[in-house]
Amino acid sequence: MKKIRCPKCDEFITFDETNYSEGQTLVFVCDNCGKQFTIRILKKSQKDNPESEKSQPINFGYVTVLQNEFGTKQEFQLQLGDNVFGRRNKGTVINQPIETRDRSIDRIHCIIHVTIGKNNQIIYTLRDAPSLTGTFLMNEILGDKDKIRIEDGAIITIGAATMIFHTPPE
Repeated sequence: MKKIRCPKCDEFITFDETNYSEGQTLVFVCDNCGKQFTIRILKKSQKDNPESEKSQPINFGYVTVLQNEFGTKQEFQLQLGDNVFGRRNKGTVINQPIETRDRSIDRIHCIIHVTIGKNNQIIYTLRDAPSLTGTFLMNEILGDKDKIRIEDGAIITIGAATMIFHTPPE
Protein backbone atom coordinates (compact mmCIF):
# COMPACT_ATOMS: atom_id res chain seq x y z
CA MET A 1 0.00 0.00 0.00
CA LYS A 2 1.22 3.48 -0.85
CA LYS A 3 0.30 6.75 0.87
CA ILE A 4 0.16 10.09 -0.93
CA ARG A 5 -0.89 13.51 0.32
CA CYS A 6 -3.57 15.75 -1.06
CA PRO A 7 -1.78 18.90 -2.33
CA LYS A 8 -4.60 21.10 -1.00
CA CYS A 9 -5.50 19.82 2.50
CA ASP A 10 -2.50 17.54 3.27
CA GLU A 11 -4.69 14.50 4.08
CA PHE A 12 -3.39 11.03 3.24
CA ILE A 13 -4.89 8.94 0.44
CA THR A 14 -3.95 5.24 0.37
CA PHE A 15 -3.88 3.03 -2.72
CA ASP A 16 -2.38 -0.30 -3.81
CA GLU A 17 0.43 0.54 -6.26
CA THR A 18 0.77 -3.12 -7.31
CA ASN A 19 -2.49 -2.81 -9.28
CA TYR A 20 -0.90 -0.30 -11.69
CA SER A 21 1.98 -0.46 -14.16
CA GLU A 22 5.10 1.69 -14.32
CA GLY A 23 4.58 5.01 -16.10
CA GLN A 24 0.80 4.94 -15.62
CA THR A 25 -0.90 8.20 -14.61
CA LEU A 26 -3.55 8.01 -11.88
CA VAL A 27 -6.25 10.55 -11.06
CA PHE A 28 -7.38 10.99 -7.44
CA VAL A 29 -10.15 12.99 -5.79
CA CYS A 30 -9.60 13.82 -2.11
CA ASP A 31 -12.47 12.67 0.10
CA ASN A 32 -11.74 15.48 2.57
CA CYS A 33 -11.65 18.59 0.33
CA GLY A 34 -12.71 17.36 -3.13
CA LYS A 35 -9.45 18.39 -4.82
CA GLN A 36 -8.69 16.43 -8.01
CA PHE A 37 -5.02 15.74 -8.80
CA THR A 38 -2.85 13.29 -10.72
CA ILE A 39 0.29 11.30 -10.01
CA ARG A 40 2.49 9.10 -12.19
CA ILE A 41 3.76 5.68 -11.09
CA LEU A 42 7.52 5.98 -11.47
CA LYS A 43 9.77 3.34 -12.89
CA LYS A 44 11.86 1.53 -10.31
CA SER A 45 15.39 2.85 -10.34
CA GLN A 46 18.57 1.06 -9.37
CA LYS A 47 18.32 2.83 -6.00
CA ASP A 48 15.22 0.75 -5.23
CA ASN A 49 17.06 -2.49 -6.04
CA PRO A 50 19.14 -3.56 -3.02
CA GLU A 51 21.23 -5.91 -5.16
CA SER A 52 22.55 -2.98 -7.17
CA GLU A 53 23.94 -1.20 -4.13
CA LYS A 54 27.71 -1.36 -4.11
CA SER A 55 28.19 0.08 -0.65
CA GLN A 56 25.82 0.22 2.27
CA PRO A 57 25.18 3.67 3.80
CA ILE A 58 26.68 4.29 7.21
CA ASN A 59 24.23 3.71 10.07
CA PHE A 60 24.35 6.67 12.47
CA GLY A 61 21.43 5.43 14.60
CA TYR A 62 17.84 6.49 14.70
CA VAL A 63 15.18 8.23 16.77
CA THR A 64 11.76 6.78 17.60
CA VAL A 65 9.01 9.38 18.07
CA LEU A 66 5.97 8.31 20.10
CA GLN A 67 2.81 10.37 20.36
CA ASN A 68 0.43 8.76 22.84
CA GLU A 69 -2.34 11.29 22.28
CA PHE A 70 -2.45 10.52 18.56
CA GLY A 71 -1.40 6.87 18.86
CA THR A 72 1.45 7.16 16.39
CA LYS A 73 5.01 5.89 16.18
CA GLN A 74 7.56 7.20 13.68
CA GLU A 75 11.23 6.37 13.18
CA PHE A 76 13.85 8.69 11.73
CA GLN A 77 17.29 7.59 10.51
CA LEU A 78 20.03 9.97 11.60
CA GLN A 79 22.55 11.35 9.15
CA LEU A 80 25.92 13.03 9.53
CA GLY A 81 25.57 16.72 10.42
CA ASP A 82 22.43 18.46 11.69
CA ASN A 83 19.22 16.44 12.00
CA VAL A 84 16.54 19.11 12.41
CA PHE A 85 13.32 17.84 14.02
CA GLY A 86 10.01 19.69 13.93
CA ARG A 87 6.37 19.56 12.94
CA ARG A 88 5.85 18.88 9.23
CA ASN A 89 4.39 21.93 7.58
CA LYS A 90 4.33 23.21 4.01
CA GLY A 91 7.10 25.72 3.42
CA THR A 92 9.23 24.65 6.40
CA VAL A 93 12.49 23.07 5.28
CA ILE A 94 13.70 20.46 7.79
CA ASN A 95 15.26 17.06 7.22
CA GLN A 96 13.37 15.16 9.97
CA PRO A 97 9.69 16.27 9.69
CA ILE A 98 7.37 14.75 12.30
CA GLU A 99 3.88 13.97 11.01
CA THR A 100 1.66 15.45 13.71
CA ARG A 101 -1.15 17.88 14.42
CA ASP A 102 0.36 18.68 17.82
CA ARG A 103 0.80 22.46 17.80
CA SER A 104 3.08 22.29 20.86
CA ILE A 105 5.79 20.92 18.54
CA ASP A 106 7.34 23.84 16.68
CA ARG A 107 8.02 23.72 12.95
CA ILE A 108 11.72 23.77 13.84
CA HIS A 109 11.99 22.37 17.37
CA CYS A 110 15.33 20.68 18.14
CA ILE A 111 18.54 19.53 16.49
CA ILE A 112 20.57 16.35 16.95
CA HIS A 113 24.06 16.91 15.53
CA VAL A 114 26.04 13.84 14.47
CA THR A 115 29.78 14.11 14.01
CA ILE A 116 32.73 11.76 13.89
CA GLY A 117 35.38 12.56 16.46
CA LYS A 118 38.83 11.22 17.19
CA ASN A 119 39.33 7.47 16.85
CA ASN A 120 36.28 7.35 14.50
CA GLN A 121 33.96 7.67 17.49
CA ILE A 122 30.48 9.00 16.67
CA ILE A 123 29.44 11.97 18.83
CA TYR A 124 25.79 13.02 19.25
CA THR A 125 24.76 16.42 20.62
CA LEU A 126 21.27 17.78 21.27
CA ARG A 127 20.20 21.42 21.28
CA ASP A 128 16.94 23.36 21.27
CA ALA A 129 16.20 25.22 18.01
CA PRO A 130 15.05 27.41 20.12
CA SER A 131 11.41 26.40 20.41
CA LEU A 132 8.47 27.98 22.21
CA THR A 133 7.74 24.98 24.47
CA GLY A 134 11.34 23.86 24.99
CA THR A 135 13.26 20.64 24.53
CA PHE A 136 13.65 18.29 27.50
CA LEU A 137 16.38 15.68 27.96
CA MET A 138 15.50 13.13 30.66
CA ASN A 139 12.94 15.64 32.11
CA GLU A 140 15.50 18.50 32.30
CA ILE A 141 14.85 21.50 30.06
CA LEU A 142 17.67 22.62 27.78
CA GLY A 143 18.66 26.26 27.77
CA ASP A 144 18.66 28.22 24.51
CA LYS A 145 22.42 27.84 24.07
CA ASP A 146 22.90 24.38 25.63
CA LYS A 147 24.56 21.66 23.55
CA ILE A 148 24.29 18.38 25.45
CA ARG A 149 25.93 15.08 24.50
CA ILE A 150 23.42 12.25 24.35
CA GLU A 151 23.88 8.49 24.65
CA ASP A 152 21.88 5.45 23.57
CA GLY A 153 18.45 5.31 25.22
CA ALA A 154 18.21 9.06 25.89
CA ILE A 155 14.62 10.25 26.32
CA ILE A 156 13.90 13.58 24.62
CA THR A 157 10.55 15.34 24.97
CA ILE A 158 9.30 17.94 22.50
CA GLY A 159 5.75 19.17 22.86
CA ALA A 160 3.57 16.17 23.69
CA ALA A 161 5.90 13.74 21.87
CA THR A 162 8.53 11.44 23.35
CA MET A 163 11.66 10.78 21.32
CA ILE A 164 13.86 7.78 22.13
CA PHE A 165 17.43 8.01 20.82
CA HIS A 166 19.11 4.81 19.55
CA THR A 167 22.74 4.38 18.52
CA PRO A 168 23.64 1.82 15.87
CA PRO A 169 24.55 -1.69 17.05
CA GLU A 170 28.28 -2.29 17.25
